[in-house]
Amino acid sequence: MFNIQLWPSFCSFSILYCIFMVPKYRFMKKIYLLLLLIGLSAFPINSGIQAQSNTINGIENQDPKNAKIKGLSIFPNPATAGSSIYITSDRALTKTVTIFTVLGEKKHFKVLIGKELDISHLGPGIYIMNIKEGKNSATRKLSITK
Repeated sequence: MFNIQLWPSFCSFSILYCIFMVPKYRFMKKIYLLLLLIGLSAFPINSGIQAQSNTINGIENQDPKNAKIKGLSIFPNPATAGSSIYITSDRALTKTVTIFTVLGEKKHFKVLIGKELDISHLGPGIYIMNIKEGKNSATRKLSITK
């Protein structure tokens, strides 16, 4: 196997060998040295792919968009048409609930202070619920039957 990080060095070595050791290419020394300096300045010294860490001093950072709502519970699911559902969590804060169809059409938006959410206007089908509580959010599937 050939180490890809050594490729620029190998190319530079082979070109240098041709220019300095083969007599008919010696007129290219100044041009080559200029190109070599430009080329080396364009490549970073420490090249390579570095993974981004999601921890600082061993403590994991949570991206607010990906943070989970602890203890989130939606019941009953599947729900019956013309009824209500109950949404609870460990922190019991105010929740913002948005309900979409599976095609992405917004069907319902409600700032929920208690637990009960009226879904009587939604017909039978599959819906996607986006629930936000503080900086945390969660997405759940909601099934409504006849």
